Amino acid sequence: MSGEITAASVKELRERTGAGMMDCKAALQEADGDMEKAIELLRVKGQAKASKRGERAASEGLVTSYIHHNGKVGSLVEINCETDFVARNDEFAEFAREVASHVAASAPLYVSAEDVPDDTREAEMRVFAEQAAAEGKPEQVQQRIAEGRMKKWLEENVLLDQAHVNADKHEGATIEQMRAALSASTGENVVVRRFSRFRIGE
Repeated sequence: MSGEITAASVKELRERTGAGMMDCKAALQEADGDMEKAIELLRVKGQAKASKRGERAASEGLVTSYIHHNGKVGSLVEINCETDFVARNDEFAEFAREVASHVAASAPLYVSAEDVPDDTREAEMRVFAEQAAAEGKPEQVQQRIAEGRMKKWLEENVLLDQAHVNADKHEGATIEQMRAALSASTGENVVVRRFSRFRIGE
């Protein structure tokens, strides 16, 4: 029996994946309301869609830098797309600059949640579970609390899950939402490939 698909759950799935509303609703229905399973379904479908493009892989793009005005912190990011035409597009270049400035300001550790090593994830979950136990939380809710704190930890440390530092300009959108919007606008697969952040003395 399918779980109830609410507007709130569809909205959350859109925020976490950048997928369209109808796609999110369909994924939640297919996953019986299970959010994590729905995310997995959307990723699989996205990969399948990308694979149909054959040779048109995201192998073009830009390497963009940002240096803070005090000269003490900076970043390099690589953003990929499918064609040189889009790579030379002002909208694409602006997105790359926005990501580079965000990386310098927010110091993410990973591009995506999939990049977080299993041992790191497990260690964090153990800490969160132990914290919940030390706080005297009932045993049956400790795991749920730990999972909630893990979600927050990912939002703080994963680039795509972070809201852009310029919240007013981007209306609180995450880097992933901005990436998904650019992908929809250009009609190409846009990928935040990698980044490096530099700070004096680190």
